[in-house]
Amino acid sequence: MTFTQAAETHLDDVYGYLTWFTGDRAAADDLTGETFERALRLWHRFDPARGSARTWLCQVARTVALDHFRSERRLAPPEVRERVRLIAVADATPPRRVFSWRRALVVLVPVAAAVAAAVVFTQPAHHPQQLAGKALERAATPGRPTTVRTAVAEGAATRLAPPAPSTHRIQRYGASLELHVATGLDVSNGVKAALRIAASYSGYPVSVHESAQPGNAYADLVLKIPRSHVQQAVARLSLLGTIVGEHVDIQDLQSGINATDRTIASLQKQLAALRAQPQTDTAKRQIAALTARIVALQRNRATTVRGAHFASVSLSLTTQVATRREHHGHGPLHGLGVAFRWIGIGAVYALALGGPVLLLGLLVWLAARALRRRREDALLSRP
Repeated sequence: MTFTQAAETHLDDVYGYLTWFTGDRAAADDLTGETFERALRLWHRFDPARGSARTWLCQVARTVALDHFRSERRLAPPEVRERVRLIAVADATPPRRVFSWRRALVVLVPVAAAVAAAVVFTQPAHHPQQLAGKALERAATPGRPTTVRTAVAEGAATRLAPPAPSTHRIQRYGASLELHVATGLDVSNGVKAALRIAASYSGYPVSVHESAQPGNAYADLVLKIPRSHVQQAVARLSLLGTIVGEHVDIQDLQSGINATDRTIASLQKQLAALRAQPQTDTAKRQIAALTARIVALQRNRATTVRGAHFASVSLSLTTQVATRREHHGHGPLHGLGVAFRWIGIGAVYALALGGPVLLLGLLVWLAARALRRRREDALLSRP
């Protein structure tokens, strides 16, 4: 296609585009002529493979129109300027206030509610006996490993009873008592009484360590007591002195025993199936391996059940009481400090995780903006 053919074919298209682009028919008439003059000079750059002649001519028309707008600076008429000035002078609207009580309340009420919630929910409990009671209730629930730690002040009239072991589940039960006595003679008598208590329940001592020094006498005993009588034994042992500390561990073993029983039953079925087959060398080796595995599982099960039959009770008798720092609880602003601490930790994590993403998004936006400006400058700079 020659330039003459393109001009005759797309003259109306270029004129209509310039009329729409400028909104002025008189300016469109002048710009149409300038467009075809520039297109004639640049016709050697036209490439049909990159687009149609109509598109290329409209691009040239847009460049010509933009050059025209840049060359003439449009100023508002004086009468318009005077009217705008009078409107601005007559405007009596008071300046907008940045601060208002309504806005302050909108911000302060949620903040106060958050601070109050933080103070209430982060305030530590000041009733250790209540906490100990709840812990003992949880410890009495079978099916989960439990550790209960209680402490009774010296001379306290109330003694906390240890949780009873389950009667229908296999459990590993451990308890420890720290008792304070007055003299070394009380330590010696306490050791003898503890051994008698263990023997009365068909228990036995595992280890006994006793030391009598001037001003510092103590004894450490580890007793094995049948699990069905451990609660009564611990209650009697706690009467040998003043309780300084009490610790109870209950670990449920029933689920592991049940899993072992299921494994043994499955292996016995496999063993019966192998014995029903012809007794080849391979079958004999498999039968021997299954038999050894079943025997090992049965032994482990019996050891676990036998070990769980006795509870371990550690008893400590001493004439010295460890000094404990009296705890007065936290102040009223402790919860606020904890809340701000966690808010700071959350802000650090948010910055560490969201910072790279925000930086990447900013770089992509800057790159896209620079590319768009470069394309616009290249289009506007075309002669």
